[in-house]
Amino acid sequence: MKRSLGSVAGQMFVLQVALVVLLVVAAVVALMLQSERDTSAEAERRSLAVTETFANAPGLRAALREPRPTTVLQPLTEAGRRAAGVDFIVVMDTHGIRYTHPMPDRIGKRFVGTIGPSLQGRTLTESVDGPLGREMQAVVPVEDPGGRVVALVSAGLKVKNVANEVERQIPIILTAGAGALGAATAVTALVSRRLRRQTHGLGPDEMTRMYDHHDAVLHAVREGVLIIDADGRLLLANDEAVRLLDLPPDAEGRHVTELPGLEPDAVALLSSGREATDEVLFARGLLLAVNQRPTDRDGGPAGTVVTLRDSTELQAVSGRAQIARERLELLYDAGLGVGTTLDVTRTAEELARIVVPRFADFVTVDLAEAVLHGGEPDARATDLRRVAVHGIHDDHPLRQRGRLIDVLSATPWIHGYRIGRVARIPDLSAAADWQARDPAGARQILDRGINTLISAPIRARGAVLGVVNFWRTKEHGPFDDEELSLAEELVAQAAVSIDNGRRYAREHTMAVTLQRSLLPRALPEQNAIDAAHRYLPAHSGVSGDWFDVIPLPGGRVALVVGDVVGHGLHAAATMGRLRTAVHNFSTLDMPPDELLSHLDDLVGRIDQEEAGTEAAAVVGATCLYAIYDPATRRCALARAGHLAPVVVHPDGTAAFPDLPYGPPLGLGGMPFRTEELELPEGSQLVLYTDGLVEDRGRDLDENLELLRTTLAGHPGRSPERHCQAVLDALLPEQPQDDVALLVARTRVLPPDRIADWDVPADPAAVSGIRRAARARLDAWQLTDLEYSLELVLSELVTNAVRYGSPPLHVRLMYDRTLICEVSDGSSTSPHLRCAAATEEGGRGLFLVARTAERWGTRYTPQGKVIWAELALPGADGTPRIPGLEALGDLEDLL
Repeated sequence: MKRSLGSVAGQMFVLQVALVVLLVVAAVVALMLQSERDTSAEAERRSLAVTETFANAPGLRAALREPRPTTVLQPLTEAGRRAAGVDFIVVMDTHGIRYTHPMPDRIGKRFVGTIGPSLQGRTLTESVDGPLGREMQAVVPVEDPGGRVVALVSAGLKVKNVANEVERQIPIILTAGAGALGAATAVTALVSRRLRRQTHGLGPDEMTRMYDHHDAVLHAVREGVLIIDADGRLLLANDEAVRLLDLPPDAEGRHVTELPGLEPDAVALLSSGREATDEVLFARGLLLAVNQRPTDRDGGPAGTVVTLRDSTELQAVSGRAQIARERLELLYDAGLGVGTTLDVTRTAEELARIVVPRFADFVTVDLAEAVLHGGEPDARATDLRRVAVHGIHDDHPLRQRGRLIDVLSATPWIHGYRIGRVARIPDLSAAADWQARDPAGARQILDRGINTLISAPIRARGAVLGVVNFWRTKEHGPFDDEELSLAEELVAQAAVSIDNGRRYAREHTMAVTLQRSLLPRALPEQNAIDAAHRYLPAHSGVSGDWFDVIPLPGGRVALVVGDVVGHGLHAAATMGRLRTAVHNFSTLDMPPDELLSHLDDLVGRIDQEEAGTEAAAVVGATCLYAIYDPATRRCALARAGHLAPVVVHPDGTAAFPDLPYGPPLGLGGMPFRTEELELPEGSQLVLYTDGLVEDRGRDLDENLELLRTTLAGHPGRSPERHCQAVLDALLPEQPQDDVALLVARTRVLPPDRIADWDVPADPAAVSGIRRAARARLDAWQLTDLEYSLELVLSELVTNAVRYGSPPLHVRLMYDRTLICEVSDGSSTSPHLRCAAATEEGGRGLFLVARTAERWGTRYTPQGKVIWAELALPGADGTPRIPGLEALGDLEDLL
């Protein structure tokens, strides 16, 4: 492309080339002058810094005291020289004899330079012609702790090395200059091409014709156009601008402040020169949308160009559209912000807060009492409870939250509830009945400027749950028909959430009632342990945790804690089935591992029954079962997927016993194992569910350790206080899972309340056992039970001798009842039967059953134990022998 030097583009190109060359030359000259001045300063600074650093280096004075300092110092100085970027580091004695030098042949020779000031303790920098050429060096003294100069250190570098760094920058500057010159050439070419493209190659005639066309269009458009110069004078006004602003014929050329008929706001905007986008101005009864932009953005003359558009009708339409948009936004926000929870009171508060002040100045929400408790609203109810009130001012005259509202009163805010549909009261001052019934309250409301009301009933599934009242003051005017529909829509949205919350409250109450009915209401009376317990339901709903204390024969007690995975009614119902099963299995007096095996089979059957049904299958369940015997202080435990308990010893130490781990219930196929512990009297066994120690914010092991440390170190703390301390330490304010906690402190049956005898396998031994038993009863002051005990002992021992196998053993225990146990090595269990009148035998166990309060059989690894419990005499000293009132019947049978 040919470019003429006489053109603007050519002249711009020549100017840019000259400017770039001038800048490059100036930069090179300045750099050379600067380099000459800074070279010496840089060399002096670097040499001084390295010298002082090396002179104060650790170990330098020790090396100088060596017999051959050069051997130690020469490697150090060379390493320091290379690291610091200097040409030499020399260590010398006070006579200037070198210990080190980069050129080894210079070692031992005199230093080239001035050392006198340094021998006096001063630092010296100088330029010398040394062995390496023109050098800048520094000399620093090395002083001993007493301040005496013992050696000198000098470091320096050749001046030309510093200058070389500056010289290396010159090619960079020249390259940058060449690049700038090339960029200028490219820019000039682009500008020239752009000029040709903008003019489209048009000549003067074509340009004149195009200007005429533009002028015609400018005056024909239905939008006003003004061009104002930098001094505020009007240069151009098209026909539409003249019409909109009613400008005189001689308006062009006059200052905008001199134009007649313009509003002050319009004059201020047009003379300001600032940018404006769709600003609305009032002129001659019209609303004008004004856009104003400067004209010098692309290099044009200073000034502004203004466009005017008549938006009077558009503003009216936009106002209505804005109101519709705001109402839609309110409905949208209410859909998101109302009903975020299933709490009916909170839902009412959310509705009140969203609509104030966007729709109403004050809002009140009143609900039927039954709705607040999850019940069905009664059409005959005469009272509503105010659950929410909110307004633009806190000191409003409306009734406060919690007050009862009489449905039968003539107040306007009950009107919508009574008629069952939304109602509008445009003028509260005209409600004569209300003012006559409650003149003081009506006057307070009217005096605060509240004069209009919408009363909308809360309807859901054909029932009226309450009423929402929207109040406005005189400042915002009465509600219109469209706002009446909006209020109805807002209340309809809230009604669905309130009804859902009501139904949830009812179902939650039913579920909690069911769950609590399945849990033990109180711990049974027994003497084996002192127990305390806690049960905390989950914040999210009912669940399947449970605990139990079950008295067992022989003064023993069973401790149970379990957890059904999941939440809801299904988990609670499954928990009830498992708890009932544990009670039933415990009556069979099974060892813990055998009981868990039966429970595992039950859970598996429950899963099979519910497979393929709408009810959720049992995902899993865990259980810990323990049996404590106060006579032997032995505790047998087995667990199925459950966390190990904590044993707190009488001295206050706490630990997790090493119990065999069993799989959760319902998996099947894996055996459970029982572990026996010997617990000293006063030991405490802490059983719990995983809700106590599982926390998303902490690791399980950390929580288990926190549980142990909370229990440890308090030897005198009671089970009740242990329960409270554990809950305070581990539980958040709102636990996500339910928690069952059981703390049992062991007791021991005193040895003087236990009597046992080995029995020979001879029927004649029965009489001896009876005599020994009578003697023991006399010692226990239980002579009233001698007859009953002899009857029971005679039958049980005789059966053991006749049908059992050695070894035979008898044990009596004086506890809450008198317990009689006869054990033998046989696993054959006797059973109660009804003997015929002609039979001589078969009545012995019947006599035992009628005489004892309870009796039964339990199996041991050595055989079986037949036990019977006799009630102790009453508080008044009279014996309670259940068999005596039936002696007449027994005599007939005998």
